[in-house]
Amino acid sequence: MCDSLSRMGISIGVVGAGQFAPSFLRLWSAHPDVSEVRLTDVIPERTAEMAAKQGIKVTHASFEEMLESDVDAVAIFTQRWLHGEMAIKALEAGKHVYSTVPMAIEADQIARIIELVKETGLTYMMGETSFYYPSSVYCRQKLADGAFGRVFYSEGDYVHDMDLGFYAAYQYSGGEDWKKTASFPPLLYPTHAVGNVLSVTGQHVTHVSAIGVKDDRGDGVFDKDVSQFDNDFSNATALFKLADGGIMRTNEMRRVGYPSHIRESRLRVFGTEGSFEQLATTTVWQNKQGVEDVSHLMETKPTGDDADLANVDPALRDAFRSGLSPVHDRSRLPKEFDGLHNGHEGSHHFLADDFVRAVADKTLPPINAWVSARYTLPGIFAHQSALQGGVQLEIPDHGDAPA
Repeated sequence: MCDSLSRMGISIGVVGAGQFAPSFLRLWSAHPDVSEVRLTDVIPERTAEMAAKQGIKVTHASFEEMLESDVDAVAIFTQRWLHGEMAIKALEAGKHVYSTVPMAIEADQIARIIELVKETGLTYMMGETSFYYPSSVYCRQKLADGAFGRVFYSEGDYVHDMDLGFYAAYQYSGGEDWKKTASFPPLLYPTHAVGNVLSVTGQHVTHVSAIGVKDDRGDGVFDKDVSQFDNDFSNATALFKLADGGIMRTNEMRRVGYPSHIRESRLRVFGTEGSFEQLATTTVWQNKQGVEDVSHLMETKPTGDDADLANVDPALRDAFRSGLSPVHDRSRLPKEFDGLHNGHEGSHHFLADDFVRAVADKTLPPINAWVSARYTLPGIFAHQSALQGGVQLEIPDHGDAPA
């Protein structure tokens, strides 16, 4: 492990100069416990351009060069199917790891990451935004107060139509062959739906049965003859059994008439005493006495326009600009974050701070390796179930994080 933690603050190397990186480069550069932020990308011009805009003084020619350096931690902002193997390489090189979602797309990669965290004591954190959504924060408090009673059924959706920004996003990251990867199986990107529910209930899934809907647009996306992943599912639904006997359903939708630019992730939680439901613009708390509109508590006001979003499709920009809501605890964030752009329902500030806190204080982050596995593995097995026509599959569990 690097010895630079003995210096003032930690150093973080960001891998991938894409759409997500600018927000976190800025936040980590401002964090009082970060001494240095570095950058690398497979496209050198992007590295140079973003480093100049963000004031990043140290860049690396490659991921491998970054791993050979004395940087304390790496933050992986690359294409979603690369995260598992890159996290493994970083942990093997003695680096703490922050990874955007998903944790990995293969079960054995997830097992290896957990094994390495156990062996090395290094920090692994997955940047799952839904853990910090106002809906999740609100429902966790309601559950702690006993207002739900017993939670027996929950739903989490990631409802994001390809036409609303995803074509542009894949074209930006995939180049001329972008259609090969735009067919990424929806259920292999499960954490905004699965994590949204499990972050509230604290449960884990044990079994799944899933169905995929084959795409019929005929534009070369979700076409098995084109797809790198041999995938033709554009929408999918999974039904899960939870360890406490409860039920969870998730939906991953990429062809849907829905305003995903307004709310791309939706949560519904039903208990014996109370329930919570979200639609695109309305959120309600309900119990046996009546219904309370709590939409105002879910609002995350935009933090202002940002030149860093020039490469982000207009349909996606609001998600990258959303600020904090009334239910967020602003007091726990560094004062240096005041006035800096946030994103994805106020999650960016908390994600950036929680990773630094875990590394600097040698504590477990909320979305540690074990939690990340519980958010990711359900989708991997759900996709396998869908490929087999909905057969029920058992989902392995790596247990709770060690105390």
